[in-house]
Amino acid sequence: MDRIYLCLAHMSGKEQDFIKEAFDTNWVVPMGPNVNAFEKDLEHFVNKVEPEAETTITTMTTTTTLNKKVVCLSAGTAAVHLALLACGVGPGDEVLVQSFTFCASSHPITYLGATPVFIDSERETWNMDPDLLEEAIKDRIAKTGKTPKAIIPVALYGMPYQIDRIMEIADRYGIPVIEDAAEGLGSRFNGQVLGTFGKYGVLSFNGNKMITTSGGGALVCDDEKDKNEILFYATQARESYPYYQHEHIGYNYRMSNICAGIGRGQMTVLDEHIAHHKHVQELYCELLKDVKGITMHCNPTPADFSSNVQRSTSNATFDSNFWLCTCTLDPDLKVKGQENAYKKVITGAVGGAAGVTHAASTAVTDCQPNANVEAMRVALDAANIEARPLWKPMHKQPVYKNAPAYTNGVSESLFAVGLCLPAGPYVTDDHVRYIVDAIKSAIF
Repeated sequence: MDRIYLCLAHMSGKEQDFIKEAFDTNWVVPMGPNVNAFEKDLEHFVNKVEPEAETTITTMTTTTTLNKKVVCLSAGTAAVHLALLACGVGPGDEVLVQSFTFCASSHPITYLGATPVFIDSERETWNMDPDLLEEAIKDRIAKTGKTPKAIIPVALYGMPYQIDRIMEIADRYGIPVIEDAAEGLGSRFNGQVLGTFGKYGVLSFNGNKMITTSGGGALVCDDEKDKNEILFYATQARESYPYYQHEHIGYNYRMSNICAGIGRGQMTVLDEHIAHHKHVQELYCELLKDVKGITMHCNPTPADFSSNVQRSTSNATFDSNFWLCTCTLDPDLKVKGQENAYKKVITGAVGGAAGVTHAASTAVTDCQPNANVEAMRVALDAANIEARPLWKPMHKQPVYKNAPAYTNGVSESLFAVGLCLPAGPYVTDDHVRYIVDAIKSAIF
């Protein structure tokens, strides 16, 4: 069988029409008709609230009538950077950010000379723990005399965060929320699209996301005024003179008209892609339900939340896009070959990742997946199946060893036992059955 990748872009067939139009009209620049049209398509999508939200969203601070604006940018990382800039983040400031995430959520904080303050996860969604968030806010104010400048929750693998509790806490302390929904395009909380609850919402169109522009991202803004401010900084902060006048530091972050053409074509299959990912998740759950020691991570239900959680969250509807399907392996699960896990130093990239030029100094670190998880990854790789560990928590990354962190052990414990399984548009039902058979074959 050909190699099965975690998540690969799937073209609609219409992308070439929009790209050809850009070439025919000579719009081969970081702006143009495709960019404007792609933004309008995204605005239509993110502002659509599902009917169930009319009754369940009454506890939220937002309304069901949305008029968010979207700015298309060169990357999701650029969107995080500009959102932080717009929130006034600068040297000496602190930003509260989910620890269980990819580095693009936290690195832009350091670009601005600020300090990331990492918040651990809760077990239901694997996302930012609201109780730890409030504890961190109080403690940072007590220790520094200043209120953190922003809060960045993350939709890990597409799963919605407890946004009602996070927004209530943020509003109470007057801290803007930047939703990192890079992995959560189309995921919903109480019927409302992620990225539309906070001051800003981050989207990503990297080659492995729900839809792609080959590379690219977008920032969801509250209104036209905020959008224009982001556009100003995304286009080198040029003032309105007949020559180049700069009174602020800007960035070359605008999406190209060519990439936006790909995005316009991708929008025609976005709903189809989301439905497919959900179908793949359901199939994994069905085929693995009787496999002892393997547990799929699913949308939380009211029964999953403890009695001390606010009623609004316990009654909420979590609707993940299941960008990646994730599972946990019981620590006692025995996998063939786990006695050989971490015996050799990996010298190249794992899973086709680009840019790996530094050879690892040791085969192990002080925070890594269990031997049976690594053995399962190796076994699946040998069967031509790409699988990867969960994100390593940022508070355990050497580059952030001195950053403040408020932890409860959840993200570290999940990292030790978690695995990502293929879920993209090219993953068929037969692929899922093959993957599940390979998992079963690897277990003693």
